[in-house]
Amino acid sequence: MAEHPHAALVRQGYEAFTRGDMDTLRGLMTGDCTHHVPGSHMLSGDFKGLDAIMDMYGRLFSETAGSLRVELRNVMVDGRGHAVAAHRFIADRNGKHLEDDGCIVFRIVGDKITDLDECISDIDASNAFWS
Repeated sequence: MAEHPHAALVRQGYEAFTRGDMDTLRGLMTGDCTHHVPGSHMLSGDFKGLDAIMDMYGRLFSETAGSLRVELRNVMVDGRGHAVAAHRFIADRNGKHLEDDGCIVFRIVGDKITDLDECISDIDASNAFWS
């Protein structure tokens, strides 16, 4: 059975993110897309619009000196414009190491991502890592 188009879109986004291919990522999202990042640290909050999102992604890579890895585990869809991607986040920063499970809930309209709502298993560990 063929993969649902929303699952394929999310997989394409993860592959582009892993390669650092911001041009492809831009093409997968609407201009007013918002990425919501949990926690209370320098990279948490709501990033609205492609420029803000791409800047945040760039900071993820720069703050971790390129050590950041996101390993996609699974993508689930509801067939009504939502997809959930489960992943493992691994990075080093300023002598700290973080490995944490997380997911992103995607809202998809047509063939574009309009909203990303990130969830993580250990907010305290994430806050400590990014602080």
